[in-house]
Amino acid sequence: MVMAQNEFTLMELSQLNGEDGKPVYVAYQGKVFDVSGSKLWRGGIHMKRHHAARDLSTDFKAAPHGEEVLARYPQVGILKEEPETRKIPKVLESVLAKYPMLRRHPHPMVVHFPIVFMFATTVMNILYVITEIKSFEMTALHCLVGGILFTPIAILTGMYSWWLNYLAKPLRPVAIKQWVSLILLALQITLLVWRIKVPHILDSLGPESAIYFLLTLFLLPLVIVIGWHGAMLTFPIEK
Repeated sequence: MVMAQNEFTLMELSQLNGEDGKPVYVAYQGKVFDVSGSKLWRGGIHMKRHHAARDLSTDFKAAPHGEEVLARYPQVGILKEEPETRKIPKVLESVLAKYPMLRRHPHPMVVHFPIVFMFATTVMNILYVITEIKSFEMTALHCLVGGILFTPIAILTGMYSWWLNYLAKPLRPVAIKQWVSLILLALQITLLVWRIKVPHILDSLGPESAIYFLLTLFLLPLVIVIGWHGAMLTFPIEK
């Protein structure tokens, strides 16, 4: 069903999010639909992930359903074309057209590795201090190296996703993730260099070993902060 073809800019569309009695509108492939009648869009959010009042053309590529679901709702207008504020290289455009998963998936695919490695580094060092079983400490070292290898990849793919999907706009969760990730990488390298220079740093208690151990514990809150703010972007809390 197609109603009057009103033109909406992205700014105008962003106001129609279901709040304060407003209708719930979404855009897809240049068309604007009124999904106010859908129970799945109550509160202006779908599946606790997708927000209304936005162009969901990209999101549909990763959805478990097709565009046919929008046929159930009235089309209330069209999305006004606005000049692109940044240029995507033609090579990248062709790659994204052929492999849509590369638009959103690279960062989620790799970000879990440094998080898991840092959790393991902390836990293994704790087990070593408690049990004095050397294999725990060696495993912690290997996990630390794994974290150092994957953290730069996670940072780079995160910057890519931010530039491509969020137009590199200043977002508080992104800014926090960026700074904390750099702190994490600096701490990882510091601990690895320290561990190589002093191989038996945790073999005996002392001021130096205590500082080293506390720094390994600090890896945990850093990755928690990074993961939390990443989740806030992907699965925002409903207000």
